[in-house]
Amino acid sequence: MKKDIILGGVGGQGILSIAAVIGYASINMGWYIKQAEVHGMSQRGGAVNAQVLFDTEPVTSPIVMEGAAEYLVAMEPLEALRYLPLM
Repeated sequence: MKKDIILGGVGGQGILSIAAVIGYASINMGWYIKQAEVHGMSQRGGAVNAQVLFDTEPVTSPIVMEGAAEYLVAMEPLEALRYLPLM
């Protein structure tokens, strides 16, 4: 039941909060989860992304491999294009 999710946006759009909600929901379901995020320029309106991987089996990598993501949630059209290769 492995699922890899990419969340992309810019600072202030709640990307990290969305990732946290998905993470807590996954834990409450009893699933294994790994989460990675990039938010260095978020306070200046820069790019923010989070990767959430969950499965019923232990998750070995915190990073979504190219072509492996099942879902992409982008808050800006440009951010959707940026992460499209991960789909």
